[in-house]
Amino acid sequence: MSRKSGIEPNTWTFSRIAGLAGLGFAILIATTNAVLVPAGLPHAGAEGADVVQFFTTHRTTVGLASALAPIAWVLATLFGAGAVAVLWRSDREQGTAWSLVGFAGVIMQNVTFTGVMATRLALASTTVQDSGTIAGLWALHNALFVFNGTFLALAMTGLSISGRRAGLIRRWHGVIGLLAAALQFGSAVLSPLVVDDPGPVGLLGLVGWLIWIVWIVAYGGTLVRRTPVARPEGTGRPGAPLLSDHLDRSGGRS
Repeated sequence: MSRKSGIEPNTWTFSRIAGLAGLGFAILIATTNAVLVPAGLPHAGAEGADVVQFFTTHRTTVGLASALAPIAWVLATLFGAGAVAVLWRSDREQGTAWSLVGFAGVIMQNVTFTGVMATRLALASTTVQDSGTIAGLWALHNALFVFNGTFLALAMTGLSISGRRAGLIRRWHGVIGLLAAALQFGSAVLSPLVVDDPGPVGLLGLVGWLIWIVWIVAYGGTLVRRTPVARPEGTGRPGAPLLSDHLDRSGGRS
């Protein structure tokens, strides 16, 4: 029985909820892009006529993607908070705060992408005659989109380092997180080139974003599989799980 082992019979632990939120976030953003990109969402540096044509003929599509965005931001916040809850004790014992760096990145990417989605909605609501306004909004959209790479980089750097130091994630997982962070940050630093004419530089952000999807799916799965252990007697409420809960044999230390 679970009572004898000291583990409460609660399958909906916060770490599991956070892991499912991370998986849901990845599915939502991948699905949104799978709809917008084939529909012809203009890339950075696209001609003004292409921008006008897309946002005046795909208002419903843009509106649907914008409606899903708040759900994605809630899920991302739950994921980040759950990761901090698992990692914070390890960070404190080591005198670091890498998990908080990662969570700050998650929150800031939510804020920045709010600006991206807001400009898309504004573009879809602007008439064809307002070509000057459309050009200005599109330039703002591109700048926000590229700078968002800074915060994705922070999220992956903080949670990858903290996760590895705590033994929560495997070595390959930490490596791809840091690689994607470097690509995203490089894209953000080179933003003037990306906004004006993406070319090969634009591939940095794209590859980094694709790895980011793999990274967050793997992290979410790790949190879902996590198994709580009993709190030793005298350390608090009997049977309550420790923040240093371990993974089951299918994940964690390599």
